[in-house]
Amino acid sequence: MLDRADFYDAELKRYNEHLRAASNVRMDDQVLDIGCGAGQSTRDAARIAVKGRAIGIDTSTEMLEVARQRSDEVGLRNIVFEQGDAQSHSFSTTNFDLCLSRFGVMFFADPAAAFGNIARAMRPAGRIVWMVWQSQDHNKWSASIRRILAPQSTISEGVVPAFSLGDPIVAKKLLNSAGFVSVDFTDVREPVFYGADVDSAFNALVDLYPDWASKASDDTVQRLRDLLEEHMTNDGVLFDSRAWIITAHKGYSITSA
Repeated sequence: MLDRADFYDAELKRYNEHLRAASNVRMDDQVLDIGCGAGQSTRDAARIAVKGRAIGIDTSTEMLEVARQRSDEVGLRNIVFEQGDAQSHSFSTTNFDLCLSRFGVMFFADPAAAFGNIARAMRPAGRIVWMVWQSQDHNKWSASIRRILAPQSTISEGVVPAFSLGDPIVAKKLLNSAGFVSVDFTDVREPVFYGADVDSAFNALVDLYPDWASKASDDTVQRLRDLLEEHMTNDGVLFDSRAWIITAHKGYSITSA
């Protein structure tokens, strides 16, 4: 699991820099990080919010164990990790100044309920800074990989949850309904990193999709390797991608539950 956590952080390294800059964390902020995973963005916030604290929430027990371990290793004391689904989680405080998410808010079964629950945990005028993928049309790396993996996997041909907030009209409507106002979208285009070379990128995908790997034919394996080879650069295997940074703040009419 430590290796997988490292993979995600490396994959999204360029995007993380944009999120950190846009977040504008303040020294006394109470920060909530949705879908925190191994806690990189939570730690980034905690290092700045030295008079406040950062709380990360995720559904993965294994990732949270890594997050706690890494926070302990660097001596952060103003940081807490909670296991739960932000759609229904009872947050320990209802006065968050800032809610962050690095690709963690696209997977809710009921996004309207989730965004409403998050809004109730925030103080009036509290800010959100969320990074989400743009539409699948702007992230052809995902479709390219899926076309190879789909014959031996359970990946559907429908809308992939990772891109569920790619349409600004849809995302803005959901946020407005939850009580967020001044919703804005910033276009960010960066490559995602899959490995230093073809072998490491291939092994990463095998780890991510073990069922596919156990059934893949030699021809399918070669197709995947060819795809990775096509995207090999001097900086490793990179796939072009695009995301939104969504910013908004909570309107004063929303009250805590």
